[in-house]
Amino acid sequence: MTPSSTKAAELAELVAGGRVAVLSGAGLSTESGIPDYRGPTGRSRKAEPMTYQRFVGSAQARQRYWARSHVGWRQIGEARPNEGHRAVAELERRGLLAGIVTQNVDGLHQAAGAQRVIELHGGLDRVVCLSCRERTPRAELERRLRDANPDWEADSGQINPDGDALLTDEQVAGFRMVDCTGCGGVLKPDVVFFGENVPRPRVDECFSVVGGARALLVLGSSLAIRSGLRFVTKAAALGLPIAIVNQGPTGGDADAVLILDAPLGATLSDLAHRLTVPVGAQ
Repeated sequence: MTPSSTKAAELAELVAGGRVAVLSGAGLSTESGIPDYRGPTGRSRKAEPMTYQRFVGSAQARQRYWARSHVGWRQIGEARPNEGHRAVAELERRGLLAGIVTQNVDGLHQAAGAQRVIELHGGLDRVVCLSCRERTPRAELERRLRDANPDWEADSGQINPDGDALLTDEQVAGFRMVDCTGCGGVLKPDVVFFGENVPRPRVDECFSVVGGARALLVLGSSLAIRSGLRFVTKAAALGLPIAIVNQGPTGGDADAVLILDAPLGATLSDLAHRLTVPVGAQ
């Protein structure tokens, strides 16, 4: 389904005014081969995401997570920006955006060239030690995991948006974890797990982006949880026009002045194409 020319024109008119805050979700990355939780590619999955409480409370849970994530990282790490990510980066280059708040942990906004990106839930390309808090590149951890598991092989046909692959108990059992090279502490991906709080300064930064914007554009988020919905609620309280591009209904539809139920890549590529004239010249 593609948006009507009328709705596409209305979206272009809204964004052309500039100072648009973008809030993006997993639906923006599905065309890069990364599935979402609640949209069309996520409806068949039954695996529950890892929670912070399980991760810190059980060595067995950590083994399961890292084994599954080690497999899943192949797909996440090899993913490339799609035309939706590139269109958002182009809108930023043209000075139309107040900032980008993403709920995604895949780094594809930055890979497409976007600069002012706040990763609300962190990024899978980094690892943090829960003891000394040192952050290291995920690529370094992956090398260490390969060295620690030279004969371990597993594959999965199901990958979650956080890089968590579905494996059997037998596949997980032989996987060896590694600890922080500095202090021997527990390593965790530098992302916010379910049940874990987003750091308050980061939340405040996101609210600042929305508060300084003229409009809010939601891209590929079902807004099913408070983590993202709160920014729509804030924008509505400020009287900002809210536009939503998503496949399927969202928790913010009641506050939106414009809703496009359409594929993200083609819709955003069309939007960038329509906005070929610099704002100041219109």
